[in-house]
Amino acid sequence: MKKLLILLTVSTLTIPVLSSSAIAQEASWLDSLKSLIGLDDAKEQSVDAVKSALPSSAGLVDMLTSSLNVNTEQASGGMGAILNYVKSNVSTDQFSQLAKSLPGVEGLVGQMPDISKLSSGSSEGLGGLLDKASEYSSSLKSINNVKKQFEALGLKPEMISNFVDSAKGYLDTDGGQQAKKVLTDGLSNLLG
Repeated sequence: MKKLLILLTVSTLTIPVLSSSAIAQEASWLDSLKSLIGLDDAKEQSVDAVKSALPSSAGLVDMLTSSLNVNTEQASGGMGAILNYVKSNVSTDQFSQLAKSLPGVEGLVGQMPDISKLSSGSSEGLGGLLDKASEYSSSLKSINNVKKQFEALGLKPEMISNFVDSAKGYLDTDGGQQAKKVLTDGLSNLLG
């Protein structure tokens, strides 16, 4: 690499004033040299490698913490709550495909907060109405549980859609398309 740098420095210092055609030839020569030593497509290869790389639960949590301004516990627990909801709304085979496409999914599901000991809370307003309606519908109960899990993590229920959108964006890679499809299918009732 030092020899290349010295060669480039010497060649630029020995060239007097260059016309525009000489500059074009020099740029062409430099491109040929880059191509010869493999520097021209290194950037393209790294972008392709990132795009085709398999996503991971750890990567998803890191992305959620940075993009949504939440801590690791909130990111893991919130995503775990969402993935648990997905798990109950897709077939076992589909969830297995999700777990293969997004390693560590079961670990995230294990991070969701336990809300079984929480009181029902206020019976007023929309929250109370959802609590009451969830007594009669398993689908509404699942939705209400995700809402309560987010609240137990100190997150507003409105953040659920932010988590989902961010997760879909994270999974929008060649390696994440299968996981994104299962996630979308499993969330159809949650997001309407």
